Amino acid sequence: MSSASDTICAIATPPGRGGVGIIRISGSEAYTLALSLTQRSELTPRHAHFCSFFDHQGEPIDSGIALFFNNPSSFTGEDVVEIQSHGSPVVMQQLLHELCRSGARIAEPGEFSKRAFLNDKIDLIQAEAIADIINASTDIAARNAHKSLQGAFSDYITDLLARIINLRILVEAGIDFPDEDIEFAHTDAVQQELRALITLLKTTLRTAQIGQIIQSGITVALIGAPNAGKSSLLNQLGGLNKAIVTDIPGTTRDTLDTSIDIDGIPFTFVDTAGLRDTTDTVEQAGIAKALDLIDSADIVLFIIDATTLTNDTYRTDELLSPALSERLTARPFLAVINKIDLSTTVPPSIPDAIDVVSIAAKHGTHLDLLKRRLIHIATGADSTENALSARQRHISGLQGTLDSLEYGLEHFLTTRASELLAEDLRRAQDRLNEITGLFSADDLLGEIFSHFCIGK
Repeated sequence: MSSASDTICAIATPPGRGGVGIIRISGSEAYTLALSLTQRSELTPRHAHFCSFFDHQGEPIDSGIALFFNNPSSFTGEDVVEIQSHGSPVVMQQLLHELCRSGARIAEPGEFSKRAFLNDKIDLIQAEAIADIINASTDIAARNAHKSLQGAFSDYITDLLARIINLRILVEAGIDFPDEDIEFAHTDAVQQELRALITLLKTTLRTAQIGQIIQSGITVALIGAPNAGKSSLLNQLGGLNKAIVTDIPGTTRDTLDTSIDIDGIPFTFVDTAGLRDTTDTVEQAGIAKALDLIDSADIVLFIIDATTLTNDTYRTDELLSPALSERLTARPFLAVINKIDLSTTVPPSIPDAIDVVSIAAKHGTHLDLLKRRLIHIATGADSTENALSARQRHISGLQGTLDSLEYGLEHFLTTRASELLAEDLRRAQDRLNEITGLFSADDLLGEIFSHFCIGK
């Protein structure tokens, strides 16, 4: 059974062959194990030592670099040794075998970062940022995660906590010392600070939501009748001829996707079978998948062939069968009028849609406009600058904090009950503490760190 006092080891480099492979060791016996592995009498902290690595019988395994970081001046806060050898999977496994034979155990996923958190080297936001950097799929996602690792998001939370704590002091002083003529809780200053905190939290929450979108990405479903140009749009967006394009209705029968980076957000566009009534069993299956995607996608683009339009305004049920139209309009969608290069009519309005964008997918006309509109729909903003690298856990915590402050302001304005406000402020403080990990259940920590790499 694993224990936090065990000395742990793991490969810290990606699986497979490479020029260099790194094994990380952490724990009270890390230094002793490294001396045994290298057959050296000492390792100077923070110095690179070129040496050979030996098995328990004294036979050389490989040669490379050994680096020792003594506690508490290490990533985990424990004694840490990094062994850098040639990146052969065979060599890596031999070195791990010798370390485990001498008393170490293989680290659990994320255990190095978990120990850093438990030893107060990083907070929970910073620990999660390590995994976010590794998993980042765009430049902006990586930069945002790095800012969180450096403490930018934590600083936001710390500042909010300090202001909430100061407000609690004011309110509870009036409760605890009623005979001292302390009337802080009955002044406009409390209301003003509450309102200022609510405004700041809304801004922070929105910034975190944009950061989560940048980290997790957006799925966009391309929906429309056959030959509307969905596959052409997919090919143009992806810069590849992934989708087969013909004049034959029903060419696309299964979903096909492509991923692109738009302003730092990873978008995945999914081409689908054309929506129409058909007796073809295979095509029906493709249409069913398209309809399911309408429900699961983050954004739906309804692609419409401009050459089929003659009116100034169209309802969706005039463009699709009633059943298909009902399914589409059950959620917000963006109407995209395609093939405007082949039409002489003015693009119509589609009242059911949240907006209408006109393009010529085959030639890439107005695709920049479409991309900007997608960014705005996804984030509610025109830019992704200054976003925080965030997860749903952080957003739930910020929303819970905001709810508590809004409840507190409502209670204070309607009842003037300082006791109710004090309780709401305590709840707000607790929700923020959960974000940084000051108060975190063991099962939550287990869930967070279980998604890390073994060597992290």
